[in-house]
Amino acid sequence: MRVGIVILPEHRWWAAEPRWRAADEYGFDHAWTYDHLGWRSLVDGPWFDAVPTLTAAAMVTEHIRLGTMVVSPHFRHPVPLARQLLALDDISDGRFMLGLGSGAGSPGTYDRTVFGPAAEPTPREAVERFDEFTELTHLLLTQQRTTYRGRHFQAVEARNAPGCVQRPRLPFLVAANGPRSMTTAARFGQGWVTTGKPGAADADQWWAGTAELGARFDEVLAEQGRDPGTVDRYAFVDASPLYSLSSTGAFQEHVGRAAEAGFTDLVVHWPRPDGPFTGRETVLEEVAEEVLPLLGGRASSGPVDDDHEPPVVFEAHDDRGRAQG
Repeated sequence: MRVGIVILPEHRWWAAEPRWRAADEYGFDHAWTYDHLGWRSLVDGPWFDAVPTLTAAAMVTEHIRLGTMVVSPHFRHPVPLARQLLALDDISDGRFMLGLGSGAGSPGTYDRTVFGPAAEPTPREAVERFDEFTELTHLLLTQQRTTYRGRHFQAVEARNAPGCVQRPRLPFLVAANGPRSMTTAARFGQGWVTTGKPGAADADQWWAGTAELGARFDEVLAEQGRDPGTVDRYAFVDASPLYSLSSTGAFQEHVGRAAEAGFTDLVVHWPRPDGPFTGRETVLEEVAEEVLPLLGGRASSGPVDDDHEPPVVFEAHDDRGRAQG
């Protein structure tokens, strides 16, 4: 079982840097930050962009993989994003992973409303945009030149040099709970991310719903001709009613449930003094010292420079008359 941690981009770098360094030294397998313009109850507080934050994190860490949790089409376009991804993959020496999500289930959020009412997509349009967004980003990172004509995104002779450090491209981890987004995850993802079914009353109910989603994703993988064993599964466990770092016992409970449900990875959040993810950093330190070394991830063998070559990427299927390079 591998474990990752989310560090929200809410601190000036002098305060954020020690957290990223510590995540690396503690032996977490991956570390993430949110790609939002503002997030929920924290929207009026300090907030920094994900791309420069991860660039800075890459410069002060050595072994931990880094990524976005998650990029969405609301305020990014694949063409400039692809250039940013090439830079992040290069600066991190192949440690970068791209988390992507549609955000279709969150209408009225700041990422959308800040652009005015005309920019608010319907849930169906959000999922359509996400499918194109993921497909075009894949093409931009795997082809020397890409021309793409979609309903929501276009590109004309977009260049790719020098290409990704990781081959054939950096890994995609696709967040998906619905059938259309799961199909996108099955087509393009080296990993699948789920926040579970919303509205769970307790951890038991949340994990039961999450296991159902995992079974559904197995069916979608089969429809796409993918071997379920080639796609990693990431449980975003702090979407459950039980905050993972509220205690060492809570963390261990999530680890056990995740293993039972067939997940390869957990994603937790750095404790905050109040508001979302309220907890104590002493619990984080206990988990890092006492539990992570037992899970078989990077912490079990110390900070080694593993070979992170992603699985073979399945080629995009163009059934809508698009030119693809």
